Amino acid sequence: MRRLILLAALLLAACQPAPKLHTEESYVFGTRVEVLVWGAPEEQAKLAVGEVLREFDRLHRTYHAWQPSELTALNDAIAAGRSIEVAPELAQLVRESQTLAARGDHLFDPGIGALVQLWGFHDDSFKAQLPDPAALARLVQAKPSIADLTIDGNRIASANPAVALDFGGYLKGVALDRAAAILKRRGVANALINIGGNVMALGSKGGTPWRVGIQSPRAPTPLATLDLRDGEAVGTSGDYQRYFELDGRRYCHLIDPRSGAPAQGTQAVTVLIPPQADAGMWSDWSSKPIFIAGPGWRAMAARLGLSHVLRVDAAGKIEMTDAMRARLTMAAPP
Repeated sequence: MRRLILLAALLLAACQPAPKLHTEESYVFGTRVEVLVWGAPEEQAKLAVGEVLREFDRLHRTYHAWQPSELTALNDAIAAGRSIEVAPELAQLVRESQTLAARGDHLFDPGIGALVQLWGFHDDSFKAQLPDPAALARLVQAKPSIADLTIDGNRIASANPAVALDFGGYLKGVALDRAAAILKRRGVANALINIGGNVMALGSKGGTPWRVGIQSPRAPTPLATLDLRDGEAVGTSGDYQRYFELDGRRYCHLIDPRSGAPAQGTQAVTVLIPPQADAGMWSDWSSKPIFIAGPGWRAMAARLGLSHVLRVDAAGKIEMTDAMRARLTMAAPP
């Protein structure tokens, strides 16, 4: 009888379809988006990923920084000196961004959208052109910051008309957390979500950790690889995707609020965030103040409570925390 039961079990296992990897791609937030689901039935995976991509598209359209959106309507009201009633979701994003900006000494500040626009990064293509010096000086002197916004319920106002919100350094992380919640709600336990290099892992790939590469900022090859554990998120900020070069100098989209100019001294920063409710959001925003801090990156990482950080300086020198070193497999000795 035992042999019959064992044989039946083996035959049943042989008839089961092998676990499959379901993959879908899209282009949202100005970057390539990829969602991989392992082991779920095809129809379940398609429905779950479809809902994720629709949420990505909704966030992208709702909070676009330069095409007509709820965010540009808020920016128009601020510029005109008017208060405006916004959707509860937007009010909550502003509150959260204010808290995050303060934690990073406002080196990450979504209120400097006008500076990002002045440098030409509110476009899908970038011209090798410096902003008008007088206009730049006026804007720097105005010191726009998300801290200048006051929120009463869902009504937002600002005494500083130079403030313009741009969630470009934050929204992809929010989207990662939303995607993870959707997948879990739909019963998907094993997935990898990649939004232009901001990545979150759920479960594993058939018992094997999800392996991701950390891009070299000056070569088309990985700088290192990393095995992600369930619920972990990794994010990179670099000067090699949105930038232009002029007279031998590179100008990237990561603006230092103190100078009003693109940050110098860093090629890339990668952070690894442990499993937590907002791991995706932290993986996106926290790399920005560390990037802009330059040589003071270790102090900023400590201030933010981050133990897994890698930095590539302007000369290409690789620096990292001990905890990050223990997790990486380097493509070449640092």
